[in-house]
Amino acid sequence: MTWTFTSDLAAYRAAAGPAVAARPAPNTLLLSVADALERRGLHAFGPEAPVFGWWTGPGGAVSGALVCTPPHPLQLGALPGEAVRALAGALTTEPLLAGLRGINARRPDAEALAVAWGRPTVVAEQHRLYRLAGLLAPHPAPAGRARVATVDDLPLLVEWLEAFHIEVEIPAGPSEAQVRDRLSYGGFLLWEDGGVPVSLAAHSRPIGSTSRIGPVYTPPGLRGRGYAAGVTHAVSEAAYAAGACEIVLFTDLANETSNGVYLRLGYVPLEDRALIVAA
Repeated sequence: MTWTFTSDLAAYRAAAGPAVAARPAPNTLLLSVADALERRGLHAFGPEAPVFGWWTGPGGAVSGALVCTPPHPLQLGALPGEAVRALAGALTTEPLLAGLRGINARRPDAEALAVAWGRPTVVAEQHRLYRLAGLLAPHPAPAGRARVATVDDLPLLVEWLEAFHIEVEIPAGPSEAQVRDRLSYGGFLLWEDGGVPVSLAAHSRPIGSTSRIGPVYTPPGLRGRGYAAGVTHAVSEAAYAAGACEIVLFTDLANETSNGVYLRLGYVPLEDRALIVAA
């Protein structure tokens, strides 16, 4: 039983791809990151080389994986307990993990790895992963309707996405190339009221028949009118239409309003995650 680490995307996908795809909901981040790197190049998320890893369990079967695209944190998928315990030792001995800045994992795994990391840490974020069990229409229905965003909406999308990243304290906003990539498959929806955009939501390309919703953003002055519920319902329908069989999304556990919205739309909790960063 052992961890294997590499910067070779092809080797990672060959070794870990089937195991990751077998559990698409808890591995949604691993799937979308690997897909983006394959389509947009190994430096899609930054100038440093990415790091990939997979856990080989008893009998030689791969049963878990991770990916890191510096300067972003290490992303862990669903892992057996013995893989987490072995990774704890690798955090301080594996050269490819020497520059690690943070760990994003299921909350118990993140807490265990924070102790093993051997440096002061803080919990920067706590998220809940939801899965759509059965889509429900928002009630009461908000005024307006949804439409697919186009390249003509690019300036507005960039502006709102930058505001979203500032609000949730993500260091860097999406690049124009990333926004254009989502526009290319109709991945952004805008909610309009009286013909004026008032809210946005996005969905990822279906990977392993699973699509992830996010971000969802309404400018502060337009909140409290149900627009986020309307656009989330519409983008969930769009993800199904694009071929997804399962739809997931992440929420900030501290945001009671958004968690309540998603529950009322038919999303159910799947797991809680934490982002641990060096203090």
